[in-house]
Parts: sequence; structure tokens; C-alpha cells
Amino acid sequence: MTLGTLGLAALGVYLVALLVLAELARRARRDHTPSDHFLAGRELGAFVLFLTLYATAYSGNSLLGYPGAAYRRGYSFVMSTGFMMAIIVVFHALVPKLRPLSVRHAFVTPCDYVRLRFEGERGARALALAIGALMAVALANFLLAQLKAMGEVAAIVTDGAIPYAWGVAGLALLILFYETRGGMRAVAWTDAAQGVLMFVGLGALLAWLLGDAGGLASVTRDVARVRPQAVLVPSATTQANWFSTIGLLGIGSVLYPQAIQRIYAARSGAALRASFALMTFMPLATTLVVTLIGIAAIARLEGVPDVDADQVMPLVLGHWAEAGPAAMAGAVAVFLGALAAIMSTADSCLLSLGAVVARDLLGGEGADARTTRVGKAIAAAVLVAMVPLALDRDTTLWRLIELKMELLVQCAPAFLLGLHWRGLRAAPALAGVAAGTVFAVGLTLAGVALVGGVHVGMIGLALNAAIAVAGSAAGAPRALAARA
Repeated sequence: MTLGTLGLAALGVYLVALLVLAELARRARRDHTPSDHFLAGRELGAFVLFLTLYATAYSGNSLLGYPGAAYRRGYSFVMSTGFMMAIIVVFHALVPKLRPLSVRHAFVTPCDYVRLRFEGERGARALALAIGALMAVALANFLLAQLKAMGEVAAIVTDGAIPYAWGVAGLALLILFYETRGGMRAVAWTDAAQGVLMFVGLGALLAWLLGDAGGLASVTRDVARVRPQAVLVPSATTQANWFSTIGLLGIGSVLYPQAIQRIYAARSGAALRASFALMTFMPLATTLVVTLIGIAAIARLEGVPDVDADQVMPLVLGHWAEAGPAAMAGAVAVFLGALAAIMSTADSCLLSLGAVVARDLLGGEGADARTTRVGKAIAAAVLVAMVPLALDRDTTLWRLIELKMELLVQCAPAFLLGLHWRGLRAAPALAGVAAGTVFAVGLTLAGVALVGGVHVGMIGLALNAAIAVAGSAAGAPRALAARA
């Protein structure tokens, strides 16, 4: 049996399983409220919550984008493990104060917190709208990355039997059906299965790569022979980029609307703490693994002309599949685990995007079933609009990761400062969001992504926070005088 035949059969079984899960999730729903559809009735336990958080943080971007970036940059990209560890650190600055508020006030979307925190202040409504718009754009970007990734994986796992364009369009339609029927429950249940599959498959792939090459030391020698600059001590600019990316991913990832909504969906505070304890080890078990796979690919793909970054993981898996029947089965398992992660993440993006637009931008009520229907319709329209964009294969997945983070980090002062500093005011926070976003987007459109190795989004965040803090501090005496 060939890789394409086995992959096509396995893909068929997997897609049927998705349809079954969607139907089971539909039958398990209690009502049609946003809380039930978007948050699974706020009843996710520790293990399922951990796996759905895992799938949110480690999606198609991680499985295809990270190996591609490591292939291009070499050993300096090992710091990507630190990028993902930063996410857990920042979550601990967000969750302890946000979780009790979400329970007390029945939050559905991230901006429910913003509206409560700045209630009655001048500029509060505009601030919530601005943050909702940034999150919607970032979610659309994230969705685009998932569509591109699943087109790549579908084409490779079936050995071209399903072309890239068909994979994007066909799987997008399936996701639309799946998301509409199953909601957050279907996402979480799928995440639990695919998380285990992905974890086991990636470990087996790394073991094969290192074993076949003679160990990590041999891999390093081979990489040094093929591309000496890949093992050099990183430059000062690269080191500055490390710290910039730690901030960009650490702050941006916790502000994913779907990540915040999982905080809301937890059954209890204890379940949430247990899931984060498990998440602490995932950067070593996943990010480090896919990074080493990308580095090992430098020597393994020697002689392959014009390797596209997003093709690195599929090419390595193709080589693995040639090692025998067991390796072929393992390669298919990794492919399916990757595809499951991509599709469940895309589904999660759709859920959050529908909720953010329907609730935060259009003003739907948090307990109204009409908000759920509007959210589903909006998600469907955006998904259909994204498919043609996904057919353009020029933008790499790693760059898409950076672009969405540069938008999301502009929301950080309203959340992280707002939770820990009572003096933050809505109007200065809004001015900061506007200035930081204009700065980051303006330089990006001008073709400037980094300044001295630092992302323009992080520079924009510094400007954003400075304006928010200075404006709030300057207005504090006037506010006190007015109250007196």
C-alpha cells in the first residue's frame, strides 16, 4: 500500500469520525444560548480543558510554521521553546483575576471584561469596539493560516490525490458544517483525541530522525557541513529578536479570544489550574520537538532544490514513510494529528470570531439565542471569504503568526494593566491602542517588519502602554478633584 492510498483511507475514516462527534455534541447541548454554543455550557473538566488549550496553542502554525522557520534559521530558533513557555507565564498574570470575574458576571467574549472594567467611563464603548475589531482581524488571520496549512497537509497525506485547492475548499466546508452543529463541545472532544495522536506521532518522528542520523551530535555535524551559518552563535540582532518574540508570542497568545474563552469555559478554578500545570511541559514536548525536526531537515533535505518553508515538515514525513510499513503508518498518524489540530483550531477560530463580531461589534446580548444564530452566519460568511485568500501560497505560516500577534498585543494594556492597576482609564487606553496599532500596521504596510531585530508590534505596544499609563496618571488628579 502506498502512502497516498493509506493516507486517503485514514483521512476518510477521520472525517467520518468528525461528523459523528459533531452529531454527538449537537445532542449534548442544553439550549441555543451563546454560553452553551460558544463555551460548552461552562463545564469543561481538567483533562479535556488541557487538551483543548494544547490544540489552541499548538495548531497548524506550530506543526508546519515552526519546522519551516527552524529550517531557515538553524539552531538559533531553538529559542522558540522559550517563546511558548512565555505563554504560560503570562497566563498566570491573567487567569487569577479574570476567571472569578468571568464566573460572577457570566462573560462570553473577551470584551465582556473590557465593558465591565471601564463601565461608565468616557471612551469605554469605543475601547471595547476597538479591541473587538483587533481580535476579529487577528482571528481572521489565524483562520487563513489554518486553511493554508490544512490544504498543504491534505495534499501531502493523500500524495496529491486531493490537490491543495480542493483540500482548502472541501475541508473548509466540512468545518463549517462541523462548527455549526457541534459548537465548543465538538471542538473540545476532537481536541482530546487529536492531542494524543499528535503528541505520540511527533515523538516517534523525532526518534526516527535522530536514530537514523546517529544522534543529535551527528545531526549537528551534518548541519554544520551543509550550512555552517546555521550553527553559529547568534548575532546581537538575532538575540534582540528572541526577546521581542518572547514578548510578542507570550503576550499575544494569551489574548487569543479562543484562549480567553477557554478560561470562561472551565468547570472550576481547580480544573483550570490543573490544565495549566500540564500545559507547562508542552513547550518541551512539542515546540522543542518540531524545532529539532526542522533543524534535522537541513541535512536530510540536502540537494532538494528550492524548499519552501511550509513544505519542510511534509517532506520529512514523506522521507519517513519510505522507511517501511511501520514508518508509513507513523507518518500518516502525524499527518492526521496535524490535520486534526489544524481543523479543530480553525473550528475554534470560527466559534470565537462569530462570538466577537455578533456580541462585541454588533451588540448582541450575551444570553440571547439570536446572538448564537448571528455568530454562526458571520462565521460562515468569513470562512467562505477566506478560501480564495488561502489559495495564495506566497505568505509563510510563520509570518502569519507574527502578523496576528502584532495586532493582538495592542489589546494587552486593557487586560493586563486593567486587571492589576485600578488607575487605568478608558480614554487613555483607547488612545494607546490607536497609536500602537497605527504604528505597527503603518510600518508593516511600508515593508518594515523588524527594527534592530525587534518586531514593530512590540515597539507599538511600548508606545501604546506609555500613552495609556501617562494619560491615566495625568487624569487621576482631575478625577479625584471631580469626585471631591
